[in-house]
Amino acid sequence: MSAKLIEGTRIAQQLQARLRERLARSLAPAGLVPGLAVVLVGENPASKIYVSRKVKACGEVGIRSSLIELPDSTSESQLLDHIARLNADSAVHGILVQLPLPKQISVAKVQHAIRPDKDVDGFHPQNVGALVTGEPSLQPCTPLGCLKLLEEESIAIEGKHAVIVGRSNIVGKPMALLLLQRSATVTVCHSKTRDLAAMTRQADILVAAVGIPRLITGAMLKSGAAVLDVGINRLPDGKLCGDVDFDSAKEVAGLITPVPGGVGPMTIAMLLHNTVLAATRLSALAAP
Repeated sequence: MSAKLIEGTRIAQQLQARLRERLARSLAPAGLVPGLAVVLVGENPASKIYVSRKVKACGEVGIRSSLIELPDSTSESQLLDHIARLNADSAVHGILVQLPLPKQISVAKVQHAIRPDKDVDGFHPQNVGALVTGEPSLQPCTPLGCLKLLEEESIAIEGKHAVIVGRSNIVGKPMALLLLQRSATVTVCHSKTRDLAAMTRQADILVAAVGIPRLITGAMLKSGAAVLDVGINRLPDGKLCGDVDFDSAKEVAGLITPVPGGVGPMTIAMLLHNTVLAATRLSALAAP
């Protein structure tokens, strides 16, 4: 029996429709139009595609977006100057600098430069610290999207064993923290993990975010597991695949996300969510 497909595209569309309704019903009448500034440095084709999708999604829900395109030759100080201006702009509630960046620019410096309350990627150390301690913060979009998929599919998290394959600052580590906050027992695996299959076969919830095409096979899964595939890998023939071998995994898993159309659309939906959240918080602070 094949696993149930977790349709990230459909769920993201539903979440965005709810967000659009909320903006039209409560924020717009109050004169609040959330604003997102997206900064793109260089000519990376994949980055251009991602940015265009984000800008389009903003327009669909009623978020005002601005795109700042800078050349590959942009210096670190020039980019930091742009960020400083956006930090000071009261019409901008969220700032996103698209990764990767040219080699002359420190990603860490850029992430530190963005105001934490406008950091809709959730990468600023202050937001990361708040995530660790369980305080309110802007949370990383992809892990938050994974969590929303589990919630929308009514997949129980409390008391379950969640195994995450990958320990990146963008997905693996924050995913572990979000699941811990919801009382899962969490195991984080990585390139040095011994007998990976022995770990993954214990997972009630498996999150694959390691960047290796089709690493996780059906033989490595617990029967009935919920499998979230964060990986997006391009094969030599040009086709996309995830970190999970979908064909074998779907015969063992209970639920599984496809690639594409699984976690990816949720990342954008959570970016919109974070932008609206940032706007409402900043508006409340500015109120007399």
